[in-house]
Amino acid sequence: MKPVIKAIQIIYSVYAFCVFVIIMLLALPVIVVASAFAIKGGNFIYNVCKIWAKLWYIFIFVKHKEVYEVKHNKKQQYIFVANHISYMDIPVMVLSIHQPFRALGKYEMIKVPIFGWIYKAAVILVDRKNAETRARSVRALKAAIAKNISIFIFPEGTFNETENILKPFYDGAFRVAIETQTPIKPLLFPDTIKRLHYKSIFSLLPGTCRVIYLDEVSVKGYTINNLPELKQKVFTIMEEGLKRYL
Repeated sequence: MKPVIKAIQIIYSVYAFCVFVIIMLLALPVIVVASAFAIKGGNFIYNVCKIWAKLWYIFIFVKHKEVYEVKHNKKQQYIFVANHISYMDIPVMVLSIHQPFRALGKYEMIKVPIFGWIYKAAVILVDRKNAETRARSVRALKAAIAKNISIFIFPEGTFNETENILKPFYDGAFRVAIETQTPIKPLLFPDTIKRLHYKSIFSLLPGTCRVIYLDEVSVKGYTINNLPELKQKVFTIMEEGLKRYL
């Protein structure tokens, strides 16, 4: 029976990938045009990506569910952070943020044919191996915040392929939060690895993808000397939160 179930899963995964590509090709011309219009164009691109994600979910039988542990202020500017363990984190991220935002994304993703063009237009790129691009990405994040745009960062940097609930966090999100005095909003994506495991693109399964909105973490009065304390505080909040939902 297992080989039959696996064959069905592979067929479903191929179907889902084809639907993803078809919607992407339909969205591509709009995104290319919008990318020429600076801030408003960037905001429009995320709205297009949100429609793309919603349509894809409908066709592949995945449900987006939002769980609010505390009331979320959609008018407040935040630095959003979330755990990172699956490619399914990306559509969840797009569907979860209900205000203008920019995500920090890995430079390597622009190498993906066609999708890389959209990715480059939508995110602030960072190559963690290159000090110059890291510095440039930090300046871009601060510039977005100065324009009243929230930002989204996966503080683990890459997929968590360890036995632990979370990987150690990088400093970037917390440094920017302190230097711009922008509160941090932790989110949890507890189901994305169940929908698509990082080990195989043929492991996709239908079902629910929850996003958990935790209480914001104020950075008021924090200085750069408090960075390790802030990073550990957010890490502990997210780790304990994931234990409740995994």
